[in-house]
Amino acid sequence: MRKSSAQHKGRGVSANGVRKKPAGVKLGPRFLRAFEFAAEKHAGQTRKTTTVPYIAHLMGVASLALEFGGDEDVAIAALLHDVVEDCGGAPMLQEVRRRFGKRVAKIVDGCTDSDTEPKPPWRERKETYIRHLKKADADTRLVSAADKLNNVRSILADYRAIGESIWTRFSGGREGTLWYYRALLDEFLRRKPSRLVREFELAVRELESAAHATGQRDKAADSSSRDASRNDKRFFSNRAFLDPRVEA
Repeated sequence: MRKSSAQHKGRGVSANGVRKKPAGVKLGPRFLRAFEFAAEKHAGQTRKTTTVPYIAHLMGVASLALEFGGDEDVAIAALLHDVVEDCGGAPMLQEVRRRFGKRVAKIVDGCTDSDTEPKPPWRERKETYIRHLKKADADTRLVSAADKLNNVRSILADYRAIGESIWTRFSGGREGTLWYYRALLDEFLRRKPSRLVREFELAVRELESAAHATGQRDKAADSSSRDASRNDKRFFSNRAFLDPRVEA
């Protein structure tokens, strides 16, 4: 039996050869339950040293995950990606698995850099997380990249508003934070870059450029201040030499 032309062309192509639009992602009751679960568990939490409810970050990550190809499970994992780290540790992961399934739990676990209290030292946690990403599956890397892109965009927006004081929010400070996002970018670029990773690359480069420009201005200002101080000392020293009545 001969296959029809549509069968020869494969899925997604109609009988007249016109490519069909891919079906959109359907978000059902599970997604709504995940949103309610995330909102409940993160209730009262805010983004670092701000009044912005933490759920705003989770919504942003889920939005990016959907925008860049994630399905409902991935979007649910995006909503829940911090719930283990911030809301209960390993027992919370078991609850996520029971409520939303193994695939969601695997992604959430892959996006968690610590499930114990007290947490290991900051640099140790971040280095371990980056090593883990090397072996992570595509779903986990998608949610991780969405999470980090949302973070960097928020840092950039606040950096433009308040400047260098933003670095006091972060355990790694200025240099540690810049190192971390550059190391993440290098890892994401190790595989074939997706559109999401390209967006992350643009954001990281913009943050680095802004921080570098501010650093150069600060160095120039410090240099000018030192020069002015030296000139003042010379001025008063010369006056004292020329006029003995003037104290140096």
